[in-house]
Amino acid sequence: MIIEVKKQIALRKYVGDFAYECPPPEGKTVLPLCEVEGNIKVSGSYEIYEDDSVGVTLKIAYALKGQCSYCLEDARSEISFSYDALFVTDKDDADNYYYDGTRLDVQPAAEDAFVFSQPKVLLCEKCSASSD
Repeated sequence: MIIEVKKQIALRKYVGDFAYECPPPEGKTVLPLCEVEGNIKVSGSYEIYEDDSVGVTLKIAYALKGQCSYCLEDARSEISFSYDALFVTDKDDADNYYYDGTRLDVQPAAEDAFVFSQPKVLLCEKCSASSD
């Protein structure tokens, strides 16, 4: 998802919303024997600040399916995760995401959110109920 920052500034539109779906990033599923069912739904909002940095708040949602981490039976979990990111034009700022000052791609932040959102274990209904 690309945000045309310079165009939005020219239109004096400093805030906005977005929503899209994307396939799960390859090789970034943390749990063995698990995979994302379908696409990842990404939605959120952005705000362009006076210094041309852009704050992005996004929410990702997806279903994770695979084998239960305890008993190896089939398991499935609906994951929802919120993530805040700041995009800046300073290449030397290692704490934030870089963009060229014109066009901003939200996808790197969405992929990081995907990695951070994954559970440490995936439990089937039986194991989930017994761990409560």
